[in-house]
Amino acid sequence: TTIYYIYHNIYFVIVGFPGLAAEYYGIVSFLLLLVFLSIVFGNTFILVIIMSHRTLRKPTYVIFCYLAMTDLSFGLVTLPKIISRYWWNDTTSLFGLCFTQMYFVHSLGAIHSLILLIMALDRFVAILLPFRYSLWVTNKTVSIACILTVVVTFIRMVGIALHALSLPYCDQNTIAHCYCDHISITQLGCGDNVSYVKLVSLGTAMFTLLFPLTFIIISYFSIIVAVLKMSHTEGGHKVMSTCAPQIFVTCLYYVPRCYVYLVHSLGLRLSADLRIIITMMYSLIPPAVNPLIYCLKTKDIKNALGQLFLKRKIAATHRLHDKHNVK
Repeated sequence: TTIYYIYHNIYFVIVGFPGLAAEYYGIVSFLLLLVFLSIVFGNTFILVIIMSHRTLRKPTYVIFCYLAMTDLSFGLVTLPKIISRYWWNDTTSLFGLCFTQMYFVHSLGAIHSLILLIMALDRFVAILLPFRYSLWVTNKTVSIACILTVVVTFIRMVGIALHALSLPYCDQNTIAHCYCDHISITQLGCGDNVSYVKLVSLGTAMFTLLFPLTFIIISYFSIIVAVLKMSHTEGGHKVMSTCAPQIFVTCLYYVPRCYVYLVHSLGLRLSADLRIIITMMYSLIPPAVNPLIYCLKTKDIKNALGQLFLKRKIAATHRLHDKHNVK
């Protein structure tokens, strides 16, 4: 077999959904475009709202900002290519671009997971250690934690990308996925080290998944227990209303992902299309719906939006009044 090394100008072919008939390409590309627009405009809107209102400059909303930036980046990294694949039959991705996409896909996924952990710890301290909250959790400490998460993850993922890059790649260059990820790329590798590279990647992925998830479960379980022990029903309801968006966002991200890992660990097989659909669900649905959840379920953001609309209404009324006075 012919072996292609990294200094050759080779490319990968992005299949997308393997079993999708050509007559459905338009519908699928339109749905993907809607998801892309939801991610871009929704998360940009959240960033603008939080940054432009002083009342939202709190640790919890600083975390929301970093989560929104991560979600926005993930959408920009993954969706334009798969949309162009179905719109213009642009199936090819250069070797270097594919590895770059893989690097950012896994880096942003790991950052998303760790930011959900920071979010859970924020609620844990706020509810179980309220007198320590203002001392321990500040905008500065939260920003430092989020920045360290981003920097350390990007550095750590360089090793995973270089490890996959060390493999020789043979005749096959077809990626049965909507974007380049580690599994789909290393399946095309050849040589004796492929199994070892996959094993290292699996261990890293499981650590990235289970380490934050363990502490997230402990944090929210402790919060729920504390709420159940509260004597005041109104106080418990208020606490749960502040935690509900975070819990829902976390479930959206982790439940489908855990299902895929569980099926894999039990030795069960999913069809290629079903596996890709589930992967796309836990990768793209949370970034698309998170801004909507924040706006509908977070009281401070709803109040900020209410103030914004009220100011616009008052300004419009003044303009109308001035026009009548001029006449």
